[in-house]
Amino acid sequence: MTLSPIRKIFQGVADRRQMFRLFDRHEQRPNAHPADDQHLYVGEWFEISPENYQYMFDILPPLWMEWDMFALSRPLTGALTSIFFNLKVSDRPRYFHGYCDLSDRGSPERMKQSIIVRESRPVCTMTRDERLEHIWSITHDDYRGYAGERWPIADRGKRTVLFYGGRHGSLLKLLDRLTDDEIAAKLPVHLRYLPEAIAA
Repeated sequence: MTLSPIRKIFQGVADRRQMFRLFDRHEQRPNAHPADDQHLYVGEWFEISPENYQYMFDILPPLWMEWDMFALSRPLTGALTSIFFNLKVSDRPRYFHGYCDLSDRGSPERMKQSIIVRESRPVCTMTRDERLEHIWSITHDDYRGYAGERWPIADRGKRTVLFYGGRHGSLLKLLDRLTDDEIAAKLPVHLRYLPEAIAA
């Protein structure tokens, strides 16, 4: 599975329960080896509340901090670490979590700039990739997974979601092959009709 370098994985502000689910939304991956799976996490980000930003700051002493971000002192794996951002976007303070590879010294700053650019759009829009990532993030573990041995070799290991196919019953489909209509059906109502954004 190839994921884009920096990507928004959840629309809206994640509450406490959602935040902890999003921290490890790849938990069900097959043959999980944290050292080999860094590419699944690095670059993922989402918005959190100021209360959850403070909660995470208070849990452990930061590994390091700057005026608008801090790194959690316990890495997910290797140099992959949670970075929490306190950013001013369109003159309003907002708070975010992202996974950065600290072996790349410029990673937190690049993520910060990407978040600011993405969240400074004048209207609420979503790219196709953002829609798919949101679907993956909100789907219960029982209804999402990874293509196994019964799938063609080229598809094995790709993400799948259970889709209600009407008179055909429920079908397991590859996430990245959902049609526009299927994507709309899986999204919450308030996100279904947002304009399509052009991926940066």
